[in-house]
Amino acid sequence: MVGRALTARLCDEGYTVYRLERNSTTAPFYYLQASNRVILDPNIALFAVINLAGPSIADKRWTEARKRFILQSRERLTSALADALSSAAIKPALLLSASAVGFYGEGDHIIADENSPAGSDFLADVAQQWEQATAPAEQAGINTIHLRFGVVLSPSGGMLKQLLLPFKLGLGGPIGKGRQFLSWISLVDVVDIINFLLEHQPVVAAINLVADTPATSRDFSKALASQLNRPSFLPMPAPMVKLLFGEMGKVLLLGSSRVQSSKLADLGVTLKHPTLFSTFQAILAQS
Repeated sequence: MVGRALTARLCDEGYTVYRLERNSTTAPFYYLQASNRVILDPNIALFAVINLAGPSIADKRWTEARKRFILQSRERLTSALADALSSAAIKPALLLSASAVGFYGEGDHIIADENSPAGSDFLADVAQQWEQATAPAEQAGINTIHLRFGVVLSPSGGMLKQLLLPFKLGLGGPIGKGRQFLSWISLVDVVDIINFLLEHQPVVAAINLVADTPATSRDFSKALASQLNRPSFLPMPAPMVKLLFGEMGKVLLLGSSRVQSSKLADLGVTLKHPTLFSTFQAILAQS
């Protein structure tokens, strides 16, 4: 979802965009999964590299095997990419590498920003190891910025796409007690921010890609239902969430993420959609 939208925008801006292909030795840049190696075309000088790799954490129950896959798939590819970039004859000026606001751990008692410490739960551990995997690129002098994504809102994919149909049918509502926080951002703003970072190349270790208004599950449901002119009174009880989704549901649906970004403000970045109202209004006008 993010990759498609970003590629379209960068092509419109005049960039030449190359994809990292898997196990395709005819492509200029490819990933050999079996040996965990990234092969770069030495004849193409890259201005910047954007690493968005990582399978969804929400499409399957979290068995121990699934949790290992979530971690290893991110860490291995990122590590292989960083190794390849660090040894390239002509190194890119910038590496933008995906991470997540899960870095800060679960909790709603404080509002986390980029200066907050890392958490200690599963997703925090994944984010930390994901970010640490870029170390070879950083040590080689490549300006590396970790993009700590909140929930990206777009009708074309992710959480919102799954919610639109039940809410349009009047079957939407908060999850659990509805008091847990969700840190979110519109896809439009994600693309704008990444384009800004490519243009200005600030030296910052990490940036939270979130709006400054984290919303409770109840407020999120009310805002979406209001824009659709539908009711929002059918909550999904916490025991049902745990029964249907296990640990994944407990963490992602019932857990709380209350994160803001001090770095975006420091850089002078203004979001097009700073509120859920403006985000849903724009999104639903498209869909």
